[in-house]
Amino acid sequence: MRSTPRVLGIVLAGGEGKRLSPLTVDRAKPAVPFGGIYRLVDFVLSNLVNADYLRIVVLTQYKSHSLDRHITTTWRMSHLLGDYITPVPAQQRLGPQWFRGSADAIHQSLNLVYDDEPEHVVVFGADHVYRMDPRQMVEQHVASGAGVTVAGIRVPREEATAFGVIQTGPDGRRIEAFLEKPADPPGTPDDPSMTYASMGNYVFTTEALLEAVKADAGDEGSVHDMGGNIIPMLVDRGEAEVYDFRDNDVPGSTDRDRGYWRDVGTLDSYYDAHMDLISVHPVFNLYNRHWPILTSIGAHPPAKFVHDAPGRVGQAVESLVSPGVIVSGGLVKRSVLSPGVRVHSGAEVQGAVLMHGVDVGRGARVGRAILDKNVVVWPGASVGIDPEADRARGFTVTDGGVTVLGKGDQVVA
Repeated sequence: MRSTPRVLGIVLAGGEGKRLSPLTVDRAKPAVPFGGIYRLVDFVLSNLVNADYLRIVVLTQYKSHSLDRHITTTWRMSHLLGDYITPVPAQQRLGPQWFRGSADAIHQSLNLVYDDEPEHVVVFGADHVYRMDPRQMVEQHVASGAGVTVAGIRVPREEATAFGVIQTGPDGRRIEAFLEKPADPPGTPDDPSMTYASMGNYVFTTEALLEAVKADAGDEGSVHDMGGNIIPMLVDRGEAEVYDFRDNDVPGSTDRDRGYWRDVGTLDSYYDAHMDLISVHPVFNLYNRHWPILTSIGAHPPAKFVHDAPGRVGQAVESLVSPGVIVSGGLVKRSVLSPGVRVHSGAEVQGAVLMHGVDVGRGARVGRAILDKNVVVWPGASVGIDPEADRARGFTVTDGGVTVLGKGDQVVA
């Protein structure tokens, strides 16, 4: 069954993600692994696909090889029905220049819009962790007659200074101003203690999108950003409305995880989002079968826990353990382990995020840490236990005290 009206999805996935370094040293931010088996891009694609929006282009640019490969091998739609999810790298279609911003990425890719002939275009970011039924936002957008509808999430005013902020009129819907990280964020009409923060998700009428990005392309003073230029342009024209994310009712959501949205733009927020996954009643529930987060995990064997001798018991508590993991006489607590991780006898892993192929040697200790793919912690070594000692060894340590190692790093005793 086809969605009505005809909708094209555009996912903006060209971000460099400097604040997530070293995790983004050789991969785009949307390709960063998350939750053991996923990539960040899987969350937006799952939301769109679960909503039956099955014609999607993913605009990529920065170090996009692993992202392109993941999309092409994982997100295969039925060509028989005309469905597709395809990565589209910067192609210099309009001249010898790469994407200069998110609005320019769409402007340089307008052939995709012309080819699909949609009535409305959903433009979503690719690097947030959340569930959302975009159909409900599209329905409000169509009914309103607005040129663009911007998804807004309510946050306390004192926290809103870190976001693009939406100021609405007295009706709570029409956007009067779009403010970038304001010092004094405006309250919402029905609750002055809260502010609408932009989620970076937009629904456009096709005509409004085409007109706006073309006008922006001719503006030499523009930075060609969707939030910084396109939305304010349509706000000034009186054509922008807000969609309150609080009204979004995702099938299978619980009172605890309803309305969850996490911007994982920093290493600390990325780490905290992982910790949201692992409690008995998680803040974000990966086990919602009515609105699944989809991905492909490859041909990994089941996870295995071995040895049951005094002081040598393979066990994991309050943790996510992916296929292919072997916990061999070690202890894992409140951690997330990706496929292929090895935890050897006598090792302890507590409060850590271990990506694919990490090897934790005998008697080693891993605390508050994020270890990227194929990191080796040598027998008897420790990391994430003493932040100052980790800094002295040249490791990245966040403001929140989380130690982060890049791909293939070694931790010696």
